[in-house]
Amino acid sequence: MTDAASARPPADPLTTLLGSDRFAHAFTMTAFLVVCCRTVIERTAGIATYVTMVAVLSVLAVAVLLAHRRVISLPRLTTPLAVGFVGWAALSLLWNTDPQAGLVSAVSIVAIALVGVAIANTRDTLEVVHALANVARIVLVLSLALELLAGVFLDHPIDILGIQGNIASLGPVQGIFGTRNALGFTAVMAIVTFVIEWRANTVSPWLSLGSVLLAGALALLTGSPIVLVVAIAGAVATSVLLMVRHTRAPYRSAVQWTLGAAVLASIVLAYLLRQRLITLIGADNDINARYDLWLTVLRFVRSHPFRGWGWFGPWIPGDMPFSAINASLGTTNLSALNAFFDALLQLGWIGFVLFFALCATAFVRSWIDASNRRSVVYAWTPLVLVALIVYSFFESFALSGFGWLLLVVCATRAYEHQSLWEWRGRLGRM
Repeated sequence: MTDAASARPPADPLTTLLGSDRFAHAFTMTAFLVVCCRTVIERTAGIATYVTMVAVLSVLAVAVLLAHRRVISLPRLTTPLAVGFVGWAALSLLWNTDPQAGLVSAVSIVAIALVGVAIANTRDTLEVVHALANVARIVLVLSLALELLAGVFLDHPIDILGIQGNIASLGPVQGIFGTRNALGFTAVMAIVTFVIEWRANTVSPWLSLGSVLLAGALALLTGSPIVLVVAIAGAVATSVLLMVRHTRAPYRSAVQWTLGAAVLASIVLAYLLRQRLITLIGADNDINARYDLWLTVLRFVRSHPFRGWGWFGPWIPGDMPFSAINASLGTTNLSALNAFFDALLQLGWIGFVLFFALCATAFVRSWIDASNRRSVVYAWTPLVLVALIVYSFFESFALSGFGWLLLVVCATRAYEHQSLWEWRGRLGRM
C-alpha cells in the first residue's frame, strides 16, 4: 500500500451505499414502481402517502447524485430545456389563480424530475430497460389478477380502484391505472421494453415472449381506439428505424430523409382522411369530445397567451380557468386531454414552446443516436418517446407522474449521448 493510499480517509459507509450499483438499481426499481402505481397508492392509502413516497424518492435522488458527483458531468446533468420548463412552471406561481395548489404541483414536477435525472445519470440505457421491464411485469400481472378477481372469481366490481370486472366480456379493462387509456399506453410501452430486453439477451426468450403476450392481451382488452393509434405509431416507428439501422452508412442519410418524407406525407394524408379513419377505429365519441374541449381551451388561452394561467398540472375542477371550462362544456375534465394544449393553457406560449422543444429535441437526438449505434438498446429511447408523444396528443400524461418521469429519463439519456455540437453535426450530415 502506498503512502497516498494509506493516508486517504476511509470512505463514508453511507456514501459508499448511495454510490453503489445495487442501491442505484433498487432506487430505479422503486421509483418506477411508486410513480407508475400512483393511482392505486392514492386510492388505497391516500394522496398524502403518495406525496410522502415521492418526497422521500426526491431526497434520495439528490443524495444519489451527490454520491456520484465525481463521475457526473454537471453541464450534462440534464437537458436545459427540462430545466427551463420546470423553472417557468415554478415562476408561474407569481400569477397563479391558486398559488397554494400551484406550489404543490410545481414541487411535484421538480421532485419527479430529480428522480428522473438521478436514474438517467446513474443507470445506462440497458439498466433502465431492465428495471422498467421488471416493473412493467409487476404492474401488468397485478392488473390482470385484479381484473380476473373482479370479473371472474368475485363477479363484483372493485370500486376503490374503479375496476368494473369487464374482463369476462372481453373488456374494457383498466387494471390498477384508473383508465383504460393509461393501461393501454403502459402495455404498449412495456411491449417495446420487453422486445428490447429480449434483443439485448438479458432475459430468457420465454420470459420475454410471455411478457409480450401479457402486455398485448391487456392492450387489446382495453378496447381503446387511442391505444390502437399509439400502437400503430409505435409499429411504424419500429419498422422505419429497423430499415434505417440495416442500411449501409453511405446511404443512411438518404434513406432517413426519404422515409421521413414518406411518414410526413402519410400524416398529411391521414389528416385529410381523418373523419373516415376516426369512424373506422370507432373513436367518434372520444375525438369529438376532445375537439370540443380543445376549442374551449383555446378560447381561454387568449386571456393570457404568453404566460398562461399558472401551473397546476392535473386540473383542480374548482379553480379558474378549469371550473369555467368544465361549466361551459357540462363536463368534469381533469385535464385538457392533450399535453400540448395543457402546457399552452397553463404556461402560455412560452411554456408550450419549451415543452414542445423538450419533446422534439429528445426524439431527434435519440433517433439519430439509435440510427448510428450498433446496439439495439439505443432504439428503446426513441420508440418510447414516439409512444409517449403520440399518447400526449390525446391525454396530458407527459406533464405529470409516470409520463413526466419517462420524458425526463429519455430526454436526459438523449442529451447525455450527444452534445449540442455533435447533434447539430450529425443532423447536418443527414
